[in-house]
Amino acid sequence: MKDTARRFAQNETVEVTANDFDRNLAAQKEFVTIEGDKAIYQNHWLAGGNDLKWDMVHYDVQLFGGVVLHKGKIAEMATGEGKTLVATLPVFLNALARKGVHVVTVNNYLAKRDSEWMGPMYQFHGLSVACIDDTQPNSEARRRAYMADITFGTNNEYGFDYLRDNMASSPSDLVQRKHHFAIVDEVDSVLIDDARTPLIISGPVPKGDDQLFEEYRPAIEHLYTLQKNLVTSLLAEARKLIADGNEVDGGVKLYRTHKGLPKYKPLIKFLSEQGVKVLMQKTENIYMQDNNRRMPEITDELYFVIDEKLNTVELTDKGHEALSNYFNEDGFFVLPDIGSEVAELEKSNLSAEERVQKRDAMINEYSIKSERVHTVHQLLKAYAMFEKDIEYVVMDNKVKIVDEQTGRILEGRRYSDGLHQAIEAKERVKVEAATQTFATITLQNYFRMYHKLAGMTGTAETEASEFWSIYKLDVVVIPTNRPILRDDRQDLIYKTKREKYNAVIDEVVKLVEAGRPVLVGTTSVEISELLSRMLKIRGIKHNVLNAKQHALEAQVVAEAGRSGQVTIATNMAGRGTDIKLTPEVKEAGGLAIIGTERHESRRVDRQLRGRAGRQGDPGSSQFFVSLEDDLMRLFGSGRIAAMMDRMGHKEGDVIQSGMMSKAIERAQKKVEENHFGTRKRLLEYDDVMNSQREVIYSRRRNALYCERIEIDLNNIMYDYAANFIETHEGIEYDDFRFEMIREVAVEPTFDAATYEATKGDALVELIVKDIKAHYARRAKMVADTVRPVMERVYEERKDQLDSRMYFPLTDGHLGYNVPVNLLKCKESDGAEIFRVFSKVVMFTTIDDAWREHLREMDDLRQSVQNATYEQKDPLLIYKFESFGLFQKMLTKVNRDTLAILCKAYIPVGEQKQEPQRKHQAKVDVNKLQASRMQAAAQAGQGDKQKPMPLHVEKKIGRNDPCPCGSGKKYKQCHGKGL
Repeated sequence: MKDTARRFAQNETVEVTANDFDRNLAAQKEFVTIEGDKAIYQNHWLAGGNDLKWDMVHYDVQLFGGVVLHKGKIAEMATGEGKTLVATLPVFLNALARKGVHVVTVNNYLAKRDSEWMGPMYQFHGLSVACIDDTQPNSEARRRAYMADITFGTNNEYGFDYLRDNMASSPSDLVQRKHHFAIVDEVDSVLIDDARTPLIISGPVPKGDDQLFEEYRPAIEHLYTLQKNLVTSLLAEARKLIADGNEVDGGVKLYRTHKGLPKYKPLIKFLSEQGVKVLMQKTENIYMQDNNRRMPEITDELYFVIDEKLNTVELTDKGHEALSNYFNEDGFFVLPDIGSEVAELEKSNLSAEERVQKRDAMINEYSIKSERVHTVHQLLKAYAMFEKDIEYVVMDNKVKIVDEQTGRILEGRRYSDGLHQAIEAKERVKVEAATQTFATITLQNYFRMYHKLAGMTGTAETEASEFWSIYKLDVVVIPTNRPILRDDRQDLIYKTKREKYNAVIDEVVKLVEAGRPVLVGTTSVEISELLSRMLKIRGIKHNVLNAKQHALEAQVVAEAGRSGQVTIATNMAGRGTDIKLTPEVKEAGGLAIIGTERHESRRVDRQLRGRAGRQGDPGSSQFFVSLEDDLMRLFGSGRIAAMMDRMGHKEGDVIQSGMMSKAIERAQKKVEENHFGTRKRLLEYDDVMNSQREVIYSRRRNALYCERIEIDLNNIMYDYAANFIETHEGIEYDDFRFEMIREVAVEPTFDAATYEATKGDALVELIVKDIKAHYARRAKMVADTVRPVMERVYEERKDQLDSRMYFPLTDGHLGYNVPVNLLKCKESDGAEIFRVFSKVVMFTTIDDAWREHLREMDDLRQSVQNATYEQKDPLLIYKFESFGLFQKMLTKVNRDTLAILCKAYIPVGEQKQEPQRKHQAKVDVNKLQASRMQAAAQAGQGDKQKPMPLHVEKKIGRNDPCPCGSGKKYKQCHGKGL
């Protein structure tokens, strides 16, 4: 591969003897031409919309990086060391096995650009290259992309394709093959940052639009205004008391203000004054001692209490009272104690029927009130804890989440559990319908399916323990090609944000005057726009790169190295484009990095720093920090504020010391540990799901391929029989016979004496024998029904026997349209119809049960969290309870599958007597919502297939019910226009 890179870098064209691959490539790509028996490759081609000339040859350190990736490890290589080029080495070597190599990137721009940029190097050696992001899900083009030797794509699309494959209704819809080898670019961003939220495909739920967010928004808005007014007056009183020397009462009011609205800007400003923060921390220590025993003295005055560290908000009694007054109903949001009420009801003198009615009314009231409480709680969270242009932006009349790590918009991702709908109500945009989960997987479990996994990034060393504990991936630091000359300066620490931002602007002006390009890194869209306004006032030209302008990112980053160019960027993680410097910029001192605050993760700070000093370029990096920054406010040590007070700092004074920088790093470590705990917990919960997912998906795939349908059916019959005997152990023969007829419509052929005399496995064998005989009779009955008509069809379509025909089958309740190949139908004398029907029933029954199971698992996960109040581990209870739910689901799948198969028939000539049947709708995977958060957004309804009734003998009257089962008259449905 290195020799090929050298040949392309040193020659305008490379000539080789043409083969079929070259000729096919020449028909599609302009950089290859065929002259006689020669293929001529140009050394320039289009990549990412630009015409790029190949000028790269691998350095020795890049060969080291290639070896590390080939061994299935993570290569940490500094920014500008050519990770994209390094990947060509292991990708080429592993692609020779023709088992498929997946190159995973963080966004579709990089996936497309890298496939076009590096593609010709692979294609020169006869390896096929494709990008899945250029194709539609579940399409023939996407299948071809996965069949290529080397496939580029984004982490989300790979994961969603896996989920879609496990929802497909025919083998032709499957796109992925076995997971062989993946190289993940920006591996820390994909496997750590993105791993906090699972991939989810969701669809609409019945009554998904019946939501109360719009209805209750005014009430919560009113409550929030009450709290804001209260906090404003409390802060004013606290200021006056502290100024008068009454620090005890002043400290209480100050702490109460903090518990009410911790992000209130006047409060944050006041806390930066000398001695104020220390006073509040002293007050906090008093009221938090003895396990928060005295905390109600602080919180009872408030309407709700916010805990930023735990990310929670709770209504107080005063808040409940305010809401009850707003709606003129006492206890409007107070849930009744349903357990004690039901117990009281059982003791009452009411008749059995009255008790049942009363109990139903109680349960109904409880469910209505719990929905109210949930809605109010989520609205309160939306108002109190989520800020526009920080956690989310509003674009195209939609609420879109901003990734806290990269500053990019997370398309399709929604907050879970109704929180997103609450924010939509708050921002007065359309509140999308509620949804339910159809399929879900975490990125951790998806990438652990690969036979070999490797990754590359500029920053992985700080997370090495997490990579090993979750993925068993080692991190190897690759030395730089040239020594790093970048000057990393110690942090400058200010008291207030205002002083800090003024200092940032002064520094930018000074650097621009020196002719240096400046990259200003921010942590939110709001700060980017604030700095942009400040630079405009000073008359400095600049570019802004944030979640609102992410489409321009490659162009903006490419220009960021020009002399005097200022670029403001929200989190530079994984931007994937180098900032190249001109000779005069290098002379002036190179690229200057300015960080406007420390990020929660040390990795993101290192990524920002790494933008300067690539390939031995000069450069500098400097972080500006204030005590009002979220990181310092929430996790910074109280000793820092006390120290600054002792030093007697004045307006605009700055501290620069190693001790302060270490304190900031300790705060970052605290946050990283919190996030690692969150991800590990998510994985532990998903591991429970993963073992169940493997069982269900393997059963579903067997049914889909129809290869071992007889074996699977046999297993279902034995499992059902064993469970049936266990469930009905010891009952009388008549009851046993009745239950079997009721559940699967099969009457036992053995008599009461045999039943009494036979136990265990022998009885299982008798039941299975009866089910098999009944199944065979049903299959024969269906074949006999269609035979007279099919003989005529075979004759009429003798030239089209390889086509499919739809046969309507029903169990009297559900209707199915079964697609059967005519040739196979003829060869098997109609037996193929029931075989295909069995396959369809098996995977549709699995799908329905699995969707219901996922909903129950979601509910279970929410409910087990209460176990912490009983000093129990919720995860252990979750594992135990979920196993029971899974067993129950498998039993239901077996019973429902056999019940449908044993009752199935073709509805012929009895439309008048038939009850109305609902038709099994095919789930259109492409119309479902693929999202990164639980209970993702609105998705289109699956298309209801128009059934294709099989007409035999009897003619349908115009006023007869339509045989499709719609309930309409034939002349108003399928007979319209006839």
